[in-house]
Amino acid sequence: MTTPPARDALYDALLSMQTRAEIDAFLADLCTPAELRAFAERWQVARLLDAGDKSYREIAAEAHASPTTVVRVARYLKDMPHQGYRIALDRLKNTN
Repeated sequence: MTTPPARDALYDALLSMQTRAEIDAFLADLCTPAELRAFAERWQVARLLDAGDKSYREIAAEAHASPTTVVRVARYLKDMPHQGYRIALDRLKNTN
């Protein structure tokens, strides 16, 4: 799949970050606080879904997410072709 050049440039910038502090600084400049909270919330939902030991309602409460967000993330984990959540979850499991 071909991505637009501006998106490729963004990906290159993200990949150039070498520490959590650098990533934090870059994302703080790039995103609003609400956008960063939404990213973190979705990632927490994905991790909780992957653990598989909680109901959607419990996940929503723990992640301070809406039930709609939990369902959306679950759908992306299971059905969507990109499998970005799955790639990250599996890689992080393999490094711990």
